[in-house]
Amino acid sequence: MTTQGAVTAVLAEDETLLRQFLRKKLEKLWPELTVVGEAEHGAAAVELIATLKPSVAFLDIRMPEMTGLEVASAIAENSPDTHVVFVTAFHEYAVEAFERGAVDYVLKPIQEDRLATTIERLRERIENDDRDAPDLPDNMAQLIATLKREMRGDAPAERMRWIKASLGNTLKLIDVKDVLFFNSDEKYTRVVTATEEALIRKPLRELLDELDPNVFWQIHRGTIVNVNAIAGVTRDFRGDATVKVKGHNETLKVSRPFSHLFKQM
Repeated sequence: MTTQGAVTAVLAEDETLLRQFLRKKLEKLWPELTVVGEAEHGAAAVELIATLKPSVAFLDIRMPEMTGLEVASAIAENSPDTHVVFVTAFHEYAVEAFERGAVDYVLKPIQEDRLATTIERLRERIENDDRDAPDLPDNMAQLIATLKREMRGDAPAERMRWIKASLGNTLKLIDVKDVLFFNSDEKYTRVVTATEEALIRKPLRELLDELDPNVFWQIHRGTIVNVNAIAGVTRDFRGDATVKVKGHNETLKVSRPFSHLFKQM
């Protein structure tokens, strides 16, 4: 992990003018950041990032030799401490996955105020040493799957309606609308309704691909909540949020990368 005060970045963008523009904006908005490398194509970006282990990698989605998505996959495997920011021209539908907090994005043409927001998020995550950051490889897999569908022009997968879950020795179908929240450990995912709990082996990253993102929000690396089941949100003296769900006594912690979901609550 990069130590505080030594924040570094690699810029990967095949268009020289855009890369220079981004660098100048970063110098203005984030003077503590040091750009330690620049790449004109994906393969060079992978090599630079593996060698330099920067705090942040700004990746263009479309680059020669390897796309930004392929570079991101390599980062998730080889340099998991590096934060990824995509620089992309994709429209709002494609970038819904970014709002889940796994990574961030800047739309082309780059707007200074949006870049400033990204910088603020990155600073917070780096300064807090990623204690509450979501698992990058898992969230990256979800993001990449969404964007690949968009790049191919595929229709999104049909949303999950039923969950097959084990209740003791009984296999039961649970209507997704009845689920209050999902909570995951290393092996199992709890499926919690107002009247019962069950265990499934499907990990959260797969559930996120199949659930309706307008109804189910990831609020922590191990928690997805049904928005319709939220009874209230409280904050402690540090500003950390906790969700109370209807029909259940358990409270759910909101990790900082997902706190923006509740700014209006």
